[in-house]
Amino acid sequence: MREDGVFGRLGRVMVRRRRWVVAGTLAFLVFAGVWGTGVFGSLTGGSGFDDPGSESVRADRILDGPLGRYGNDVVVLYRDPARTVDDPAYAGAVQRAVGALPPGSVARAESYWSTRDPAFVSRDRHSTYVVLQLASRDDDRRHVERYEQLRPTLSVPGVEVRFGGLVPMTEQVNRESLGDVARAEMISLPVLAVLLVLVFRGAVAAGLTLAVGVSVALGGLVLLRVVALVEDISTMAVNVVTILALALAIDYALLVVGRFRDELTRAPDVETAVARTMATAGRTVTFSGLTAAAALACTLVFPSRFMHSMGWAGVTVALMAVAGSLTLLLALLGFAGHRVNSLRVPLGRRRAAGDGRHWYRLAHAVMRRPLAVTLGVVALLLALGAPFATANWARPGDWVQPADGEARSVTRVLAAGFPRDPAKIVTAVVEADAPPGRDALGEYARRLDAVPHVTGARVTGVHGSQARVTLGYAIDPMSPEARTMVERLRAEPPPAGARALFTGMPASRVDIVDMVFERLPWMVLLAAAVSFAVMFLAFGSVVLPLQAVALNLLSLSAALGAIRLVFQDGWFSGVLGFVPIGAVDVNFPLLVVVIAFGVAMDYEVFLVARIREEHRRTGDLREAVAVGIQRTAGVVTGAGLLLAVVVGGFVLSEITVMKMIGVGVVLAILVDLTLVRGLLVPATFALLGERIWWAPGRRAAPARPSMIEERAGTP
Repeated sequence: MREDGVFGRLGRVMVRRRRWVVAGTLAFLVFAGVWGTGVFGSLTGGSGFDDPGSESVRADRILDGPLGRYGNDVVVLYRDPARTVDDPAYAGAVQRAVGALPPGSVARAESYWSTRDPAFVSRDRHSTYVVLQLASRDDDRRHVERYEQLRPTLSVPGVEVRFGGLVPMTEQVNRESLGDVARAEMISLPVLAVLLVLVFRGAVAAGLTLAVGVSVALGGLVLLRVVALVEDISTMAVNVVTILALALAIDYALLVVGRFRDELTRAPDVETAVARTMATAGRTVTFSGLTAAAALACTLVFPSRFMHSMGWAGVTVALMAVAGSLTLLLALLGFAGHRVNSLRVPLGRRRAAGDGRHWYRLAHAVMRRPLAVTLGVVALLLALGAPFATANWARPGDWVQPADGEARSVTRVLAAGFPRDPAKIVTAVVEADAPPGRDALGEYARRLDAVPHVTGARVTGVHGSQARVTLGYAIDPMSPEARTMVERLRAEPPPAGARALFTGMPASRVDIVDMVFERLPWMVLLAAAVSFAVMFLAFGSVVLPLQAVALNLLSLSAALGAIRLVFQDGWFSGVLGFVPIGAVDVNFPLLVVVIAFGVAMDYEVFLVARIREEHRRTGDLREAVAVGIQRTAGVVTGAGLLLAVVVGGFVLSEITVMKMIGVGVVLAILVDLTLVRGLLVPATFALLGERIWWAPGRRAAPARPSMIEERAGTP
């Protein structure tokens, strides 16, 4: 084995300079703890799901101009079980609270007493609400800050007060999601530490892995804050950093430490063992990280701030995981040396020949009937994924909160006890070349009012050649009927010579879903292309990357089908602790796909690298596949189990979409570790035979190293 290639030399440098590497890492971690964690103050909240070029966003931009908005950003629900709104003391207390709002803090405040509209009073007359429109030119973050400042003023002693509407919901979800991240880490990290000790069968190796994982997470926050200097980043990006930092760092540490332990038994010294480890595992880690980063970067094809944030978070943490594995981990191995096997856990004698033996036997059994296994497993995965094709797509709203969430409870009370929900507003922006006539606008409003489920349409503002028509609606904005309503509204001809743009929760939901499905084929194509390119450079094969991408997409389809059954149809909702709404958020399955695809490609690179190594050594492809699966069983199964623990903490989240991430990624991992790695990989290798290594001008992998290996040194 050559260890004088690029990776081998890097390993020697890291061991020789290990004190400087560790000292530099500690200094960086101090900086990350001080400056990097400041990224939380730079995040822009959980919104940003919209397409900046969509009709609803263009309408919002016009409404931020001289025409102005007409919206109910905050709904303050008051209830006094002992008194009705007719009681002067109750009425006076609420009016004084609203009157105490600082001048200029709101653009509009309406209540029962200012409008005398009976719709502001519940049927039992013990509850009422006040609606506030915040300053039109404020951005999302400033809206949330202003609401937080006003909330104490609106409290009334002795009266139950709850806050609903878009802005309070955003603040509540942001706060709850950050709390869920902390709670998930508190639950998963101790379990993760114990499992690391069990997987590595020693506390020293487990400690090295956990140290690298924490370092990668903090480093990811530093890079994320750098990105936040030039681009708005969503709060949810922190979740991606947390998940992927531990997942990828553990993956790579399992591979590197496991190979280092093997090399220690053969190498004359620790430095040589590290160099030989890097000549094989180091190259695998590098290409795995590049593949994961490339897959995660594909979310940048979506123009929404949320998906951009997920992409940047994923790319930064994947690159940081590679850097940490090729620097800090090697330096720590240099310090540990043979002590990496210290503090062993007595779990019984481990026999090298028997380690992963069942995977070896299973692989040979599958390769005796490869066509039948391939057809059967593919049919099963397609059947599991079929429900996903009929999903009803939603966008985030107060439904992501638990049943007792404050904003969600306000929506529920308004629906049950009031004539209408003031937060259910759609706005039509009418633009004309000349000032529109009031008769034409009135007639247009009447036609909009006739659309099914619209509860009222009226002209609420005119400025120059622009006009604003405000509509109420009486259905769930995430229902299929709401989409039909928006399509009917947009199909209604505006006044002659004018254009109409619609915005509001139902319209925004339609635009977000359309944006995702318009860009989704491009994301899939780009992810496949970059994965193909990286794997081709790593293994020099044209067929192998196509097989890897196809198998990963099949496994993901099964996980997505399960997401539809669980979160739309409500399977196991009682166990998981959420209330289904008959829809699936369109953003978060994408996040599941990106995370799971990146991790699955990691596992694929680990496995194929070992298969090719065995193939070059023996020349027997079937034996190489069985041995490769056997030898990587511990690494891949351990990595999958540990990732399931990391992500599984989100299943306990109070936020439904966080549960979706946890359930979706865990299911994708389980499918990949069992049906794909155990059955489809050996079956397709057996079907393709030596053709798996085909490339133009080349027949088999042992014939010639890949392009990268020619430059780096072939093991």
